[in-house]
This record gives sequence, structure tokens and C-alpha cells, in this order.
Amino acid sequence: MNWPLLTTRYLQYLKIERGLSENSIESYRLDLLKLTNYLNSQNPIPLPLTITKEVIQEFIYESSKLLQARSQARLISGLKGFFEYLSFEDYRTDNPMDLMETPKIGVKLPNTLSLEDIDKLIKAIDYTKKESERNLTIIEALYACGLRVSELITLQISDLYFDEGFISVSGKGNKQRLIPIVEHTQQLIEDYISNSRAALNIDDKHSNTLFLNRRGKGLTRAMIFTIVKRLVEKANLKKNVSPHTFRHSFATHLLENGADLRAIQQMLGHESITTTEIYLHLDRTHLAETVQKYHPRLDMD
Repeated sequence: MNWPLLTTRYLQYLKIERGLSENSIESYRLDLLKLTNYLNSQNPIPLPLTITKEVIQEFIYESSKLLQARSQARLISGLKGFFEYLSFEDYRTDNPMDLMETPKIGVKLPNTLSLEDIDKLIKAIDYTKKESERNLTIIEALYACGLRVSELITLQISDLYFDEGFISVSGKGNKQRLIPIVEHTQQLIEDYISNSRAALNIDDKHSNTLFLNRRGKGLTRAMIFTIVKRLVEKANLKKNVSPHTFRHSFATHLLENGADLRAIQQMLGHESITTTEIYLHLDRTHLAETVQKYHPRLDMD
């Protein structure tokens, strides 16, 4: 069996059985492409069922000259997943990645925005333009609900349960979760639906999509990044800000104000609490104050 055939089967497995997002599947595809591009220079080309750990180690070594530690670790992880799949499906009896070590990398703390930063971004919106109401609502929704970009652009009007104070979000792997939404953000969304959105000539295919472009169609990921980038430049923020930064800020501010880590995990849609625990590294002063305030042993003589 050759690389294209098994790569296709693996990607189908990731989509159908693992339920991964298109972006995640594309990352795995690119990992395999890096390996096969490297192998194409060899004669004969090693096949997926017979490639040895030595050949893969040589590839990893050559890649390490071009990749930073974090990217190299991502590449190794992606290849491990592929060969684990081959073992699981009994294509191979061994896994050449079993003893492959990943480079040690430190915890990369996400960038966050302060409340002052968010206010600056909102003030930077040009309210003379038709899309200003939409852009304001997008920024508020990203921050108030901790949404991923993919979740924001696929949010439907039918996903809004304002009477109950929630929105329904389709996250990674199409997993549904409910996120509380504050009245201020609810009101902004309702105003946007009644005003700016109602004035559009809406495409029938997007009649239920919440956020639309000027042509009445759904927004792309790239457009959300562009909206945020332009506001950051106009507000003169000297920070590396992306739409995901609002999600990090949402989680960080909740934690700083005493929210339970498990609750934050549920709202973010993290499958593992370990993913959410990165926010514990952001404000150790707050954690120390929490211990001083709540630890039961502190009241004992």
C-alpha cells in the first residue's frame, strides 16, 4: 500500500471516527506531506508499511534544522497518530514512532487583553460605516462567550436561547455545548439582527446564519481576522492580537474573578481539564490570594 492510499484512509478515519475539524485534519495531512516529500528523494521510496524507525529518525533530524521546538513537537505528534492508526487497523505489527522523543518545550502562555484594551478596540470601530454595528457585536460576542472563530461564523439565529440566557455552540468534532450570555451582549445581538442584518439582501442559504457580509452571505475565518487586525492597528495596541485572543481573555478574566476551572472548561469546550489549566499560569498572584482566602487550615492555630 502506498502513501496516497493510506493517507486518504487515515484522513477519512480522522473525520468520520474521530470527528476532528477540517483544520485539524488539514494539519495531519500536512505532517504526512512533509514526510512523503522527504522520502521522494530516496530510491527506492520507503513505503508506509515497511518504513523503519531509522528512516523516520533521519527525517525528524533533518526537519529539526528548519523547525522550532514547538513545530517539531507538533510534527512528531502528527506522525505518531498516523502510525498508531496503522497499528490499530493491523496494517503494521509495530509502530516505528513508539520510542520517538519530542523536544521539551515550555508552557506557552496565551496573549490576553485587559478590559482597557477591549474598550480601546471598541472605540476604534468606525461607526459611520454600515458594518460597524456588526463588527461591534462580533467583538463583544468573541469576548463575552469565549468563542472560537469557527464557532462564531457558524453561529445560527436558531442557536440563540436568550429567554434562558444561553447560546448553543457547535464546537470541535461537532460537539454541542451551551454557553451563558450576558444581557448586554444579548441586546447587541438583538439590535444587530433588527437593524444592520435586516437591511441586507440575505442569501437563502444563509437565512439562519447570524453574522453576514455585505452580500448577505456568511463571513469567512479570514474576514474575522481582518476585522480584528484593522481594529488593533487603529487602536494602536502594541500586542499580538487575533480573534483567539478574546477567547483567552474571556477565560483569564473569569479565573481572575473566582470562576471555577471546571466551569471554564465546560464553557470553552475543552475535552480535557489539562487544556484549561494553562490559564492557571497567567496570574499566580490571584491563586495565592485564593488560597489565603479560602483554605480551611488557615483558621487553625
